[in-house]
Amino acid sequence: MLCEKPISLDVASTAAALRVVANANVEVQVGFMRRFDDGFVEMRRLIESGDLGDVYLVRAASHDHVPPHESYLDHSGSVFRDMHIHDFDAVRWLTGRDIVEVYAAGSVLVDDMFRRHADVDTTALVLVLDGGILASITGARANPLGYDHRTEVIGSRDAVCAGWTERTPLRSADPSGVRGAVDPYPAFPDRFGPAYRGEVEAFVELVRGDSDNRSPGYTALEALRVAVAADRSLAEHRPVAISEITQ
Repeated sequence: MLCEKPISLDVASTAAALRVVANANVEVQVGFMRRFDDGFVEMRRLIESGDLGDVYLVRAASHDHVPPHESYLDHSGSVFRDMHIHDFDAVRWLTGRDIVEVYAAGSVLVDDMFRRHADVDTTALVLVLDGGILASITGARANPLGYDHRTEVIGSRDAVCAGWTERTPLRSADPSGVRGAVDPYPAFPDRFGPAYRGEVEAFVELVRGDSDNRSPGYTALEALRVAVAADRSLAEHRPVAISEITQ
């Protein structure tokens, strides 16, 4: 099965679903498309090969161009379970490290409809990974120039970024800096279109038995636990250990 993320919006039902498919001996590939994006794949190769040296920091920006329709918020969970769950999986997958603690802050600055659904539209998070690596993530449901989702990895030998192209909706304020994108990404199908194709191609290879599962079901559960911890952190104004999230 090819299943979109998240499998469910709560830990207990996600774990129950994974037990069912495991007992049925069925492979589940989760739709974390960043695992199939060329830039992310290259960053992971550079980390695994040691070319980046010791990884110190991961920094991600997840900024949508326009907010979703309010009807979408009825069933999306929260910004952490819907949008940032991609970041949580990518950080774990890129570094090969578990996230052990999260601190999340959020505001409603774009549209009051998010408040009506007990959600936020502007976020900042700090993650602590196993071994002490740190990750920071910012999120926005509205970015005036376009869709801006990119991730940086900073190591002791090199620093790289996935998602920084001539279409990235960001411009330099320096007189000699980079000008803004002429044709910025309007939405996720444009930014991640090739990654979605790679995701489906990988699923076909999995069905044929030609490759291993590159995005197995348990990854959805691990990313969801971080999202639930982020929701708790926002509500309680404190860092939350992922070990606290059992149900």
